[in-house]
Amino acid sequence: MILLVGATGDLGGRVARQLRHAGHGVRCLVRQNTDGSQLQALGAEVARGDLTDAASLAPACEGIDTVIATATAMTRRLQGSSNAGIREIDELGMGHLIDAAEAAGVRRFVYLSFAGIETAVETPLRHAKLAMERRLAASVMQTVVVRPDGFQEVHFSPTARFDMAGGKVSVIGKGDRKARWVATQDVADLLCAVALEPGPPRLIEFGGPEPLTKNEAGAIAGELMHRTMKMQHMPRILARLAVRVLSRHQDGLASALGAGLTTDLTEATWDDKPLRQRGIDPRPVSDFLREQARAYGSG
Repeated sequence: MILLVGATGDLGGRVARQLRHAGHGVRCLVRQNTDGSQLQALGAEVARGDLTDAASLAPACEGIDTVIATATAMTRRLQGSSNAGIREIDELGMGHLIDAAEAAGVRRFVYLSFAGIETAVETPLRHAKLAMERRLAASVMQTVVVRPDGFQEVHFSPTARFDMAGGKVSVIGKGDRKARWVATQDVADLLCAVALEPGPPRLIEFGGPEPLTKNEAGAIAGELMHRTMKMQHMPRILARLAVRVLSRHQDGLASALGAGLTTDLTEATWDDKPLRQRGIDPRPVSDFLREQARAYGSG
């Protein structure tokens, strides 16, 4: 039985569907006031609990062989729909889950972190993720830390101010460092693979197949939309100041800005080899942008 923590999110939902379609037993940790009917329709068990409630995690871990943990406070914090911050969820809460998994005799723990974390700009999310990576390194469980590059669906969306329809792209810094943004489904495929394969590596850092700068992505978007994208650049020094000021009371926004700044400062040294080794044919950013253009009636 696999316990999935984060199943109500986009990534976690994809993992749940894939595991269930393959016939694997899945239990999903779902908060009390969150609708778990779609997960139940897949045939997954729903265990009511919360990372902030340590006592609720022991029953969820009972009889579990493998945990896949993709949960984060980031989305809800950015939406303003959660009072619990990144420290409460991504650090203290995830620590409670690791404790509960160890106590229940869980064999394998698959944890979602992010690529380039060692040299990333300091943010509340980086602090929490690094703390959990260190905690897992000392665990008696077989642990797998999965570090993908940024998700295409997030970074190339109007929410992230990559507005293809509006013709505006916001870039933190110069926008001239190559990243390897990866498709969410490709990350889900890899998580499922390492949850099931024998002897997975302790650390997997990877990205998509197409190294691109944000400026290059903006140019591609302009070609697809048959218009020139207005590129708006936030100076690095201003982004650093914003991260520092916002970290205390707007941890989600601070962490998002820090991720953008990190991308602008650090060129990706990872590639898509971990995906291809597992038979996953990764989607390039340009294909995603082409799909978006078609959705907007262009391309």
